Amino acid sequence: MDLLGVGIGLFALFVVFGFMVGVFFGFFGMGGSFLVTPALLILGYPAPVAIGSSMAFVFGTAVIATMKHHDVGQVDYKLGALMFVGIALGIEAGKMLVYFLDQLGRAELVVGTAYVVLLGAIGVLFVRSALDRSEDEDSDPGTEEEIPEIAKKIKSYNVPPMVTLTDGSKASMWTISGVGGGVGIASGFLGVGGGFIRMPAIYYLIGVPLAAAVGTSLFGALISGAVGTFTYGLDGAVDLSIVTGLLAGSALGARIGSAATAYVDEDDVTIYFGVMLLLASVAVALGELATWLAMPILDRLSFVLLVGSSAFVTAVIFYYGGQAIRTKGNRSVESSGPSE
Repeated sequence: MDLLGVGIGLFALFVVFGFMVGVFFGFFGMGGSFLVTPALLILGYPAPVAIGSSMAFVFGTAVIATMKHHDVGQVDYKLGALMFVGIALGIEAGKMLVYFLDQLGRAELVVGTAYVVLLGAIGVLFVRSALDRSEDEDSDPGTEEEIPEIAKKIKSYNVPPMVTLTDGSKASMWTISGVGGGVGIASGFLGVGGGFIRMPAIYYLIGVPLAAAVGTSLFGALISGAVGTFTYGLDGAVDLSIVTGLLAGSALGARIGSAATAYVDEDDVTIYFGVMLLLASVAVALGELATWLAMPILDRLSFVLLVGSSAFVTAVIFYYGGQAIRTKGNRSVESSGPSE
């Protein structure tokens, strides 16, 4: 029995995977969409369809997550709007490169290889960052800065035109455009919202406080997803059965992930997230080897590793969230207990 053109089992898998990706998207402001394209490539979808469908999913998930962050005032809409032109031009450039490689019959190979390198590199950065923060807290707690030093250094150079952001700080339009263009190229070429590049770039290069960087990154993903869905959709490269299943799961996952930020310390989860990215890099590499060596068993192992590592990090977020809620509940009971 089919549902929207795919088997019920595959559709259910899309729903479950979409839920996990939605949790990451809402919690980290990144880290969800770049798992979708590799998963679709492993399942045998052509690169343009995998990328176009992932972009449509990015748009839907970003709308949900952005609304949640909007409720707590963590979205700089002005900055997001200023990044729009760079994002749009970058996406078109990335899409043209994908179709050029597709004509050469090399799109799946190149995109897959790019994911292996990118996921591995970002995974290492996340793990190192988590370990460094842990050491800093042990040696000198309470020294966390709202704006990193590198951002302060960049903001000290007044390269006109300068723009005043919502928080009152100033940033060069060249920096904003560069971030938008770079993220746009990654989005159009890899089928991602670009949050794993955009959020750190907004924080470390533009110098927006971390909470606002997460919310603004999600708004940027909304823009990237809308432009990417439109451009790939014009070429018929968006599979609605994939997108519907993923969005059905992420609609709940994104809201849970966004809400979890109020209870879970990101530092507790970051190292697990970094390990997941490293495992995802290995999973994509196994998928590429499966094609080269004609060994379907590697494809199955690759998909299990990708989904399994995602499920583990989702469970970790829920575990820490449950612990925090339970602790908060116990404190409430103690503070409201009978007094003599």
